[in-house]
Amino acid sequence: MVPSQNAELLEKARFGAAPVIGIDEAGKGDYFGPLVIAACFLNPASFAALSDLEIKESKKVSDGRAKSLASEIKKHCPHSVVKINPAKYNELYEKFGNLNKLLAWGHSRALENVLAEIKEPVELVISDKFANEWRLEKALLSAGKTVQLVQMPKAEEYPAVACASILARAAFLYALEDLSKEIGWNLHKGAGEPTDAIARGLYTEKGEAGLRTVAKWHFKNTQKIVGRLL
Repeated sequence: MVPSQNAELLEKARFGAAPVIGIDEAGKGDYFGPLVIAACFLNPASFAALSDLEIKESKKVSDGRAKSLASEIKKHCPHSVVKINPAKYNELYEKFGNLNKLLAWGHSRALENVLAEIKEPVELVISDKFANEWRLEKALLSAGKTVQLVQMPKAEEYPAVACASILARAAFLYALEDLSKEIGWNLHKGAGEPTDAIARGLYTEKGEAGLRTVAKWHFKNTQKIVGRLL
């Protein structure tokens, strides 16, 4: 349940009537490609500028539409996109030992970047719900920001979070395309059997080192392809 003191701010944020930062990620469930976290600042002026675009969370639009929407969002909104490519992701996962800790680290970096860029007061930060909320609160405190932080399920219903969702998804898609070109294989989204088939071929051709450069190593896919995690 959302704390009562945030209810009014959230209602304003839903209709673009208050300065707000939304945070979301992409690539969390994809075996190939980076984890991308985006933070986006939305105020009444930028909300009005984007109002004709019908921005929805990235899962509800096509890949091409996500890319075109991201270009428009970047024109009007201060934002930060933190892209953690597989090699770095695997290093950080081993360091943190937990995906929620890694997510919190990325969310706080994106949030700090946007807070450093914007000049006007911000009333609210909205993020999807996961553990380690204190890390985001610490990022706000370290930047001298006394604003309300709300983490909630289905946060993408709020325009600022939907914008962050689009920015993260577009960055993930571009990064996956770049990795595909670099490795010489067409890397799939997701973590199902089509992904496993490509991973098997990659492992046969380039070995463990090659697969590690494009894949999130702790996924169960690795055990199926390699027979072990490490």
